[in-house]
Amino acid sequence: MTPNSISGQESSTKEHEQTSHYIIDDVQVDCCIVGGGPAGAVLSLLLARQGIAVMLLEAHRDFDRDFRGDTLQPSAMEIMAQMGLADRLLQLPHTKLQSVTLRGIDGKIIFSPSFSGLKTDFPYVTVMPQVRFLDFIVAEAKQYPSFQLVLGANVQELIEEDGVIRGVRYRGHGGWHEVRAQVTIGADGRHSRLRELAGLKAIPTSAPMDVLWFRLPRLPFDPEGLNGRVGQGRMVILLDRSEQWQIGYIIPKGEYQQVRKAGLETLRQHIVEILPEFQERVQQLQDWHQIAFLSVESSYVRRWYRPGLLLIGDAAHVMSPVGGVGINYAIQDAVVTANHLSQPLKNKQVKVSDLAAVQRQRQLPTRFIQFFQSLVQQNLIQSALNNQPLQLPAFLKMPILRDIPPRIIGFGLFPPHVEC
Repeated sequence: MTPNSISGQESSTKEHEQTSHYIIDDVQVDCCIVGGGPAGAVLSLLLARQGIAVMLLEAHRDFDRDFRGDTLQPSAMEIMAQMGLADRLLQLPHTKLQSVTLRGIDGKIIFSPSFSGLKTDFPYVTVMPQVRFLDFIVAEAKQYPSFQLVLGANVQELIEEDGVIRGVRYRGHGGWHEVRAQVTIGADGRHSRLRELAGLKAIPTSAPMDVLWFRLPRLPFDPEGLNGRVGQGRMVILLDRSEQWQIGYIIPKGEYQQVRKAGLETLRQHIVEILPEFQERVQQLQDWHQIAFLSVESSYVRRWYRPGLLLIGDAAHVMSPVGGVGINYAIQDAVVTANHLSQPLKNKQVKVSDLAAVQRQRQLPTRFIQFFQSLVQQNLIQSALNNQPLQLPAFLKMPILRDIPPRIIGFGLFPPHVEC
């Protein structure tokens, strides 16, 4: 077996008493992480750097999925700097967003907060394809012999003994495999299989919108940064991707099928009504396959853990796309998890109280940002979709307080620091 990967064929085949499945092989590690998104990848690297035996299981064969979150807020970049990775990460192709500009259909600026006033070495949002970020983090982790990655690992079962989760069983690479661990981490996203298997329920919160994502060319005279346009009961977000715009067309919750039924020509017309400068470019939308539908969700799990198991990232708290903070809160979860669990893992004495400590530190920041997102959705976005005048809170019009939204989005409450 190579130190950084497993094919599923190396160990001798055997039958396990605990399951009726024919187990091809089994592996013992300190920590088994299910889900190769930002939370799982960063946590794997943090643990592997300390010589902790960690296996990362990812259901897909690679990390490349379209229209995943691509925004690294200042807090995430500061964590990368604390890990000694920021300079090399920024050598990869990316764009930087220093401001957000929301305009009415008449072009008048409604709100224009800026990240440039934040006290940080990274006063901007780094926009980088998530696959590029994940490949970078995993490549770093592979430098450590205690790290193993299994792609194409479809986790199907938890191993539970005397009420304690002892690992997982997954399918892939020709059959069933077993991974036993001191701690199993569920970092497998909004539709978490581990959350379902553990019987930990997600509680939904309000989400009055869905989003259609697509890309159109960005021309040299177009504005830079993150731009929004509202009017006539519609709202779009334009994310600067250098030569392209990544565009989010926001629709009321549950109306996607109506939009599909109306047809692409109607959608193009609606886009041009709010973005008249895109009249020619929008003709490039010729097929629904060019448009990705995101069903916006927001939810939280009351308890993130069971003995031997911890949920982090979207598995524990699904974020709305408002503010583009999902990746950053997942990375912060990973840092706090590593801070609390590294020494217990080394000592082979992980307690339930160690798992609870992770939730205790992260619960208030995540619930706070979800509350902030809900306010934006219900007061700003809902008003825009209902074609009502947008009235920003008076305090946001005061120059001295305009940095509050960038500070909340960029850092949140109590951003953690890498301690290990």
